[in-house]
Amino acid sequence: MDTIGKSVIRKDAYEKVTGQAIYTGDIQSANILHVKKVISPYGHALIKKIDISGAEKSPGVRAIITGGNLPLTGEEIKDRYPIAHERVRYHGEVVALIVADTPKQAQFAADIIQVWYEPLPVIHTPAQALDPKSPILHKQLADYEKIAEVYPEPGTNIANRTKIRKGNKDQGWLESEVKMEETFSFSPSDHAAMETRCSLAEIHADGKVILHSSSQAPFMIKRLLADYFTLDIGKIIVNTPLVGGGYGGKAAVQLELLAYIASKAVNGRLVKVENSREEDMITSPSHIGLEASVKLGCTKTGLLTVAELTYLWDGGAYADKASDLSRAGAVDCTGPYKINHIWCDSLCMYTNHPYATPYRGFAHSEVLFAFERTMDSLAKKIEMDPMEFRRINAILPGHTTPTQVKLNSSTVGNLPACISQLKKHMQWEKGQLIKVNGRKLIAKGIACVWKTSTIDTNASSGVLLTFNYDGSVNLISGVVEIGTGTKTILAQIAADKLKMDINRVNVQMEVNTQSTPEHWKTVASRGTFMAGRAVIQAADDALMQLKSLAANVLRAPVEDMEVDQERIYLRDDPAMGFTYQQLAYGYTFPDGNSIGGQIIGKGHYMLRHMTTLDPESGAGRPGPEWTVGAQGVEIEYDRYDYTYRILKAISVIDAGQVLNQKAAEGQIMGAMSMGLAFAGRETFYFDYLGRVLNHQLRTYRPLRYGENPEYICDFIETPQVDAPYGARGLGEHGLLGMPAALGNSLSLAAGTSLNQLPLLPEQIWVRKNGRIR
Repeated sequence: MDTIGKSVIRKDAYEKVTGQAIYTGDIQSANILHVKKVISPYGHALIKKIDISGAEKSPGVRAIITGGNLPLTGEEIKDRYPIAHERVRYHGEVVALIVADTPKQAQFAADIIQVWYEPLPVIHTPAQALDPKSPILHKQLADYEKIAEVYPEPGTNIANRTKIRKGNKDQGWLESEVKMEETFSFSPSDHAAMETRCSLAEIHADGKVILHSSSQAPFMIKRLLADYFTLDIGKIIVNTPLVGGGYGGKAAVQLELLAYIASKAVNGRLVKVENSREEDMITSPSHIGLEASVKLGCTKTGLLTVAELTYLWDGGAYADKASDLSRAGAVDCTGPYKINHIWCDSLCMYTNHPYATPYRGFAHSEVLFAFERTMDSLAKKIEMDPMEFRRINAILPGHTTPTQVKLNSSTVGNLPACISQLKKHMQWEKGQLIKVNGRKLIAKGIACVWKTSTIDTNASSGVLLTFNYDGSVNLISGVVEIGTGTKTILAQIAADKLKMDINRVNVQMEVNTQSTPEHWKTVASRGTFMAGRAVIQAADDALMQLKSLAANVLRAPVEDMEVDQERIYLRDDPAMGFTYQQLAYGYTFPDGNSIGGQIIGKGHYMLRHMTTLDPESGAGRPGPEWTVGAQGVEIEYDRYDYTYRILKAISVIDAGQVLNQKAAEGQIMGAMSMGLAFAGRETFYFDYLGRVLNHQLRTYRPLRYGENPEYICDFIETPQVDAPYGARGLGEHGLLGMPAALGNSLSLAAGTSLNQLPLLPEQIWVRKNGRIR
């Protein structure tokens, strides 16, 4: 019965390994219509004319939809039409939809639609967007509807500004004896999930809207669709089956809007919008880019005194979730260190790039790349071991975060223990730079990480546990199974609380927003924490019902009932009791008289003590806890041709308590792989018109089979007291320090500061030869 901490096989494993798993794109129907998109070939242009006359006559075409008469959309700022109207602001923006009987017919019609554009000046970088001489991409910014927690600056390209003001910056610089300033940059990139985005929609005669979507946020689809199109929210039903990878990219609502619009255009018929790989990379939202300036000060003995930071985020053409990302980057704007004086401006900038959405880590790996690279530079300047430099500055219980939250061991864990364990794994005493031969070197780089979850202060999660006739249990949760194995963890928690075999806990993988309790979004490493708390409450509710029923039959006090091995029994006489099977649907006495009914346990959890941020100081509590860790990368570097091979990647994370060993290791190792790919390979290349040049997997460069290093994963366990079994969220944390650790190892090996991603041999050559782009 004891499953906590064990490597339990995932509940979705059999379906996936046998190929029987159903994803959104697998949904077919005899009467389905197919939707194709016409997209902008320019990064910024006026739409002068659209000629659909030829396409209208094309075989199989049922409807053609262009911009106009559609509401503005956007989760934080309503600044984007689902279909472009009058102008396009990024390469890949949807200009028209074609609905036809077959995909080929829809694509043929899309190909013959003629659009005349007048190209406009393109904003390529956040710094360029900040320049007062640059064009304003959203002149109506002052008129857009927005939430209260976002602060756009009309008349500029600033979609949001978040300020962090802790301590006194001037005092901090007076206390500094050594100073270091560095600048960093990287462009937007892709999530590269195996499953491309896909949505289906149909509208029934009674006004009911049924959607199927590959999404991390089915309940948010429901809310936003109702808001944008003034629909009855109770009549919107969103179905989400298994999702083939999300990494934050499927937290945004985009194709769902197009599917609804297309269905409405064909009298509610079932329609399907499915991205090709190329479309997934440019028409749907991307991984955010960043330009950063980091200034740090410390004493001669290495104690950090002040951090002055500017983060310019490449939010792309529309704010959507980019404004939230810029806020998250500000919340944890430093590494996990004690710094009394912090001054940070985090700006979400409008550019003519694809608009941004969450990427695994939610702006933290990006910030940590800049901050942890500067930490290494400062350590080098004061001639201190970079591992020791981090250890003496590590944030501890009793210290405060940049948003002025006072921490304790439950909310921050034990970073020094993570550093100490990383030091052992990396065999740090053997040296950070080791000569292999006249040509090659071994170099080691490290980074410390932390992250909290900046999600809605009223985010909640609900769970139902329904009993079957045989006493087994069905677990129903709004958590979307995106590959994290969270629903298996929830089953482990239920099995442990109910004292039953985990094979008797059946998990509903699919989400139906009408019948499944809401889970806010499957993001931010919150699934186990929030839904886990809800499972515990639901299990307690079910147990109380079982105990009350057994006590009634046995004519004994409820407090005398005990639970074990799927039985409710008297503590002083275990022979007197009942199995779950005997009580699951009530109890029938020998004379036929019956009492009770089906046991249905319900539970819910809402994050507590969360607050918004003060607009002037950034003070506030954005999340319940900060997961910390220490990470390292070991490389073999070739001094002749600037190539390198990643030998090892190591993560030591304070997980609170590991609930499923193999699942935890898999999450950390998978995240490390993503972090190394982001750092060393993946990026979009843009031309002068703002067009993405490498929107194919042939030219876009994730890590391929055989390129991964040895992964070492270890955990420290300092329980988070309010979490299920003390477990902290860790689904994103393996990624966070990989870009910085790789950058630190390569900068050491190459003997030059490498502050621009991706870390390609060509970039090292440019730096070594003095030709900086």
